[in-house]
Amino acid sequence: MTDTSHLPFPPQALPDHVFPTLSDSLVARMASLGRSRVVQRDDVLVTEGQRQAPFFVVRSGELRIVRPGGSSGETLVATLRSGQFTGELNMFSNRRALMQIRASEDGEVIELDHAHVQSVVQGDAELGDILMRAFILRRVELVAQGLGDVVVVGSEHCAATLRIRDFLTRNGHPHAYIDLDRDAGAQELLDQFAVTIEDVPVLICRGKDALRNPSNQQITACLGLNDPLDTTRVRDLVVVGAGPAGLAAAVYGASEGLDVLVLESGAPGGQAGSSSRIENYLGFPMGVSGQELTSRAYTQAQKFGAEVQVAAGGSRLVCADGKYAVEMASGERVLTRAIIVATGAEYRKLSLPNLSRFEGSGIYYAATPMEAHVCADHDIIIVGGGNSAGQAAVFLARSCPRVHVLVRSQGLALTMSRYLIRRIEDNPSIVVHPYTEIVNLEGKNELECVTWRNNQTGETEVHRISHLFVMTGATPNTNWLDGCVQLDNNGFVKTGPSLTREELTAAAWPLPRPPYLLETTRPRVFAVGDVRGGNVKRVASAVGEGSIAVALVHQALKD
Repeated sequence: MTDTSHLPFPPQALPDHVFPTLSDSLVARMASLGRSRVVQRDDVLVTEGQRQAPFFVVRSGELRIVRPGGSSGETLVATLRSGQFTGELNMFSNRRALMQIRASEDGEVIELDHAHVQSVVQGDAELGDILMRAFILRRVELVAQGLGDVVVVGSEHCAATLRIRDFLTRNGHPHAYIDLDRDAGAQELLDQFAVTIEDVPVLICRGKDALRNPSNQQITACLGLNDPLDTTRVRDLVVVGAGPAGLAAAVYGASEGLDVLVLESGAPGGQAGSSSRIENYLGFPMGVSGQELTSRAYTQAQKFGAEVQVAAGGSRLVCADGKYAVEMASGERVLTRAIIVATGAEYRKLSLPNLSRFEGSGIYYAATPMEAHVCADHDIIIVGGGNSAGQAAVFLARSCPRVHVLVRSQGLALTMSRYLIRRIEDNPSIVVHPYTEIVNLEGKNELECVTWRNNQTGETEVHRISHLFVMTGATPNTNWLDGCVQLDNNGFVKTGPSLTREELTAAAWPLPRPPYLLETTRPRVFAVGDVRGGNVKRVASAVGEGSIAVALVHQALKD
């Protein structure tokens, strides 16, 4: 038997559900859906970068999963034997294969295409559970160990580096990271691709292309994260935004047979995806990270057949004559019978003239393990008194000696859940400063010094703190709606009972019935989650609204 103790995650070192061995009866069920194929030693079954790579079950012989490494040689990832199978989360999308699969012995395999794999997962509960669990955990291991087709070369003190790594992480795309500040061999890699230090951050895409400070759209194109968009097809439902509300709508819509397209301007997850830990979400008594929750929802949506486009949000809603389309930044238009607006909200930025200069270089809007690593062993400041700020304070206090929480009002009681307040009060590393606001930021290339002021006494304090987390208020992402629907005075979308008769008359509401609960002044256009006026600002509420909206879409499509 081949020694696999040196592998990144050898099968025998992991629980059986990561590289499970199917019983003879389960293999027979798979065989009834696929085709048998004889393979010979050194046959390549999947090439790195291949789109819609087939799925294989080993009947006899042996397959090796390897990551090609060019001049540095390949990395053996796993060895599969009789009853074991290939595949991971790209089985539910058109994304390129991250690894090469080849036969290391003569044998026989069962081959299935993507459509049949999706059919198994949706229709066979026993096999579906085994496959889904294995696919998810394999991707988790690949991400954790950086075993992918991407290398990011940058600095933790560079805003663009953090942006690129966050985009890859939220898309669940494995990548290796080389820190120029710590890795002595980084310059050799830059020289290999003829890039200079001024080009940093650099993304080495699939070992071939060196992208210099690429945009999210450039990364998406190079890695092939999106399917080609069919603009002639009229969708049943377009969901704009892939936070918890949008993903819930995608899951329920696709699972109920609707042709669903999700457009996300960044990466899946929304604000919830940046939360370090959500502890009041039903069914997770030990808490769950926002990234874990939303990445599983993303996988679930794809499992049921929803198409998700990342780095491709809507730039304008076209609503003339009751025919709807979402226009994208590229100028392409997606036609649809119904729309769910789930574009969420962003933290309100501080009114300081030099704020943008330090964003990503000392000022952050999320508290994930990535940011925690950057500011470990340093004092930090968190501005905000809501649950997001509380979760960030508790999470960052694990690695930061002092966490200062600045609140403009008298305290946290009116804006934060009691369980978080209790944890903050019990943590000696966290200090809450009521009636306090940031008034000045200083630094050269990075944030170095922060001045805050007590808005009751006028007293100011200067602190040499170089990490500031801003989690204040919310500004809805509604500019792209282009006047199609009614907004409230704060820019949030008005829906259902909150719409007045005068507003409906002004919008020329065409139906005898009033708008449904989450429907806007346009029939078949709904708004859910943080973008909606009167939202509850809880993940569970957003998920509930997404699912309710789909039920209302069905009703509206019948009108």
